[in-house]
Amino acid sequence: MSHARLMRMAALAGVLTAAVTAGMSGSAQAAEVQVAVAANFAGPLARIALAYTAATGHTVKVSVGATGKFYAQIVAGAPFEVLLAADDETPARLAQEGLAVAGSNFTYAIGKLALWSAQPGVVDAQGAVLTTGPFSHLAIANPKIAPYGQAAVEVLKARGLMTALAPKIVTAESIAQAYQFVVTGNAELGFVALSQLLVPGKPAGGSYWLVPPALYGEIRQDAVLLKAGAANPAASALLAWLKTEPAKALIQVYGYGHASPAK
Repeated sequence: MSHARLMRMAALAGVLTAAVTAGMSGSAQAAEVQVAVAANFAGPLARIALAYTAATGHTVKVSVGATGKFYAQIVAGAPFEVLLAADDETPARLAQEGLAVAGSNFTYAIGKLALWSAQPGVVDAQGAVLTTGPFSHLAIANPKIAPYGQAAVEVLKARGLMTALAPKIVTAESIAQAYQFVVTGNAELGFVALSQLLVPGKPAGGSYWLVPPALYGEIRQDAVLLKAGAANPAASALLAWLKTEPAKALIQVYGYGHASPAK
């Protein structure tokens, strides 16, 4: 997707947000919602939260991390009210275990994986650098707790490179940390979320390969209302806001795909 098109989409998202905000008044009883968000979606959520607060008066308290870690914290009693996961399995599991409101989960975005270098011209359009490139470290998110890390492992296996590249893999706690490993030069390459590279108004630096979806399982990112937020109007309102056209437009600007109507 070209930078010009991204800017046009960002402008559209801003116009739509302004229109919706103008048509809604702040809540007479504004509340706060505690949200656990997968690291890849932290940027989009920050922008969505601004429009959500302007329109409803509710505020958002955000914790960013790996989906698997959030699951463990929620089971242990963490007071999160909404989970924006990087997969669809964790929200469904929480609902089955009685820790989330049954039927409240839905797919808010389809994640896309990219192989990225902070240096221009390093990563080619086919990802051949994985086979031929002179690099010493490849950053991936922990595949045990981060869906984007699991997707990275699937790509390496599909390319028949897992064994050869295993000694070069640097495992990060989350996709955000994998990105930081590349930014700081601790890894020459890294598998990151496309959304981390397509920040509206900021050209993607370095070079990247958009990994073909056929090489890894679809990353369906689901949101769910947790039991701790069942009685909080701000929690339900945030989930409803994620389904609005302004929110969907902004999510697309960040490079995510749309969920199918069936989900």
